[in-house]
Amino acid sequence: MAKPIMAKATAVWLVDNTTLTFKQVADFCDLHELEVQGIADGDVAAGVKGFDPITNNQLTREEIEAAEKDPKHKLKLKYYAAAEGEQKRRGPRYTPLSKRQDRPASILWLVKFHPELADSQISKLVGTTKPTIQALRERTHWNISNIQPIDPVALGLCKQSELDAAVKKANDKLAKEGNVMSDDERRKLVSTEQSLGAPEEPKMPAAIEGLETFTLADEPKVKEAPIDADSFFNLPEDSGKDEDEKEPK
Repeated sequence: MAKPIMAKATAVWLVDNTTLTFKQVADFCDLHELEVQGIADGDVAAGVKGFDPITNNQLTREEIEAAEKDPKHKLKLKYYAAAEGEQKRRGPRYTPLSKRQDRPASILWLVKFHPELADSQISKLVGTTKPTIQALRERTHWNISNIQPIDPVALGLCKQSELDAAVKKANDKLAKEGNVMSDDERRKLVSTEQSLGAPEEPKMPAAIEGLETFTLADEPKVKEAPIDADSFFNLPEDSGKDEDEKEPK
């Protein structure tokens, strides 16, 4: 049975204004019978103001009178015809107006970096519709030229744990179907926290790319003569005659 709003305050009013038994009040307000007895004795809910269930459309006067006449009669919460069908709605997550403009960027990020996610998973993560996802997948969205992919976690559209759970679920589904994934696809299935924490692989400069296996052969070493200090002063011998003193031909 549905529980009335402000159950304890309602119990205070029923104890003070009716002759209902403790059990009837306890059953209606979803309380323990001893707790209702404590309310009557003033030991429980001291200072709590009573909440009139008749004025607040939770009970009718006729329902209370019928219960007062029959101690076995259970009080029933007043039926609301307008509340019929107001159960929890199932569908896309509600997104605040301030963040709705960021949804296309987050959808494009998910489509680009996590293509293994189904449209239903993306719709649940960021609160969108399947036609919008399909338009961004096929790049037919009216504003596709101005949309840049942005992580939905960074935009606050979903939690990291929710994204990781969706990616893991997609990974498990692929494994059950026996689909073989490439290394790039496996890296995409790693959570964002793990991928950000992984060390970067060293990249080979483009100028020397392809030369990583190139080696130089050892050249034979030439034995150098020992250096003698006197050799620096060993000048060529002079004939002892100047050019002017040379004999005429």
